[in-house]
Amino acid sequence: MTEPTTAAAAQKNWMTRSLDVIERVGNRLPDPAVLFLLLMVVVWVVSALLSNVQFDEINPRTGAPIEVVNLLHGVSLTAFLATMVSTFVNFAPLGVVLVAMLGLGVAEHTGFINAALRAVLAVTPRMLLTPVLIAVGVFSHVAVDAGYVLVIPLGAVIFYAAGRHPLAGVAAAFAGVSGGFSATFIPSSLDPLLAGLTQEAARLIDPDIVISPLNNYYFTTASTVLIVLLGWFLTDRIIEPRLRGTPVDGDMSEMPAMNALAPRERRGLLVAVASMVLLVGALVLTSLPEGSPWRAPPDAADAGELLVASAPLMQSIVPLIFIFFVIPGVLYGYVAGTVKSHRDVVQGMAKAMSGMGYYIVMAFFAAQFIYAFGQSNLGALLAIKGANGLEAMGMPMAVTLVGIVLLSGFVNLVVGSASAKWALIGAVMVPMLMQLGVSPDLTQAAYRVGDSSTNIVTPLLPYFPLIVVFCQRYVKSSGIGTLIALMLPYSIALLLVWTTFLLGWWALGLPLGVGASLGYPVGT
Repeated sequence: MTEPTTAAAAQKNWMTRSLDVIERVGNRLPDPAVLFLLLMVVVWVVSALLSNVQFDEINPRTGAPIEVVNLLHGVSLTAFLATMVSTFVNFAPLGVVLVAMLGLGVAEHTGFINAALRAVLAVTPRMLLTPVLIAVGVFSHVAVDAGYVLVIPLGAVIFYAAGRHPLAGVAAAFAGVSGGFSATFIPSSLDPLLAGLTQEAARLIDPDIVISPLNNYYFTTASTVLIVLLGWFLTDRIIEPRLRGTPVDGDMSEMPAMNALAPRERRGLLVAVASMVLLVGALVLTSLPEGSPWRAPPDAADAGELLVASAPLMQSIVPLIFIFFVIPGVLYGYVAGTVKSHRDVVQGMAKAMSGMGYYIVMAFFAAQFIYAFGQSNLGALLAIKGANGLEAMGMPMAVTLVGIVLLSGFVNLVVGSASAKWALIGAVMVPMLMQLGVSPDLTQAAYRVGDSSTNIVTPLLPYFPLIVVFCQRYVKSSGIGTLIALMLPYSIALLLVWTTFLLGWWALGLPLGVGASLGYPVGT
């Protein structure tokens, strides 16, 4: 028994040392705001160097060869300055984060979140906190990007309240929300979005083909179980043991204590939860009718649908989060006695905004970098070159599927939008693999595996700076390296295990989803 134990300890020490090195190196990088600024300058210089080079790669969106735009040209520079304010203001994660945090700030300030967590922790076994948190993160995709601003910070609070390291809670929640982005029991707006792009690409070969929005549903549903189990193992066996030597030195003055609820707190919590149930019930009842204003408008392609991007329901997720936390938070405060007047409510909102100053600074520079990178066409060039290179290799089918996963994961490191990546990669890979007998549904499934697996380790993810801020609340020295070292084991494990799971699914001939297939009849 001594040798295996020693070997396991040595392996654990090697892994811990490796992650520690990654953390130290990563934290020596410039501040995230400065890093985005430097990357933007690099994009400017590279775009100028490549602007006069003629590329053979065809942009599937325009049908013309890709041209790199010189961002140092006078026209590009003046356009950059003219749009700097609108680029920042229209940066998608900024509004999502700030509006959601207003509601959460009230619920936290009045003590509603504190009381709710204590009540949940009183009945939830400590050993099940990790899988439950990861599962909630996976299911949060139905609410678009709400998981980033809701589930991840609550994951840290829940772990800390249970006597566990809060950064382990951040890691578990982040793994569910972002690493498990393509795994869910409940279809989200991403499903029809990707299926529509897949159908568009497939019709280059078969003009009459129809791709179901649920073409990967069976696979993504089974993947949910895989993600939860894998994340549970990694969090409890690798991530949290490594964090035992990391002191929690943030401001813990307002963290929930694990004492029992007082009678006034119980009454307040009962009223607050009842109000949330009523709000959810009202939302469901008003969404059910076919003519509900929550559904996609009649002139939309998905008229009458609820879970599509054009539906007001999906566009209102963040405002709904705001309402669903403000109203219960205020009611809890008045019943529990933590709110005396409307000034207490406003103070809660102001306090939440004061804590977001650092994120706003990072968001400004992140928005400018992403704008410049998109304008340069460098991302499109990388994606198309990778897809064409994969096609030219002519590898066996199983290896090709692995290649799609790896290509998607690599492109994901430099292009944040899931739909933008698939519009570029899919337009090449889907028709190419159809001619080799691979269905568009299977190609899309491979893309989703690669896209999700590297979300959690790329600083270019729009929400990555926000997760760094969440970490700094508990460990002041947290930086980019801290978060990458936390999430790298998840990313590597997802790439290996999830890809193997996909290959096994394909080898067994299991159906991927509704109206989906694994193969495509060559010659049709």
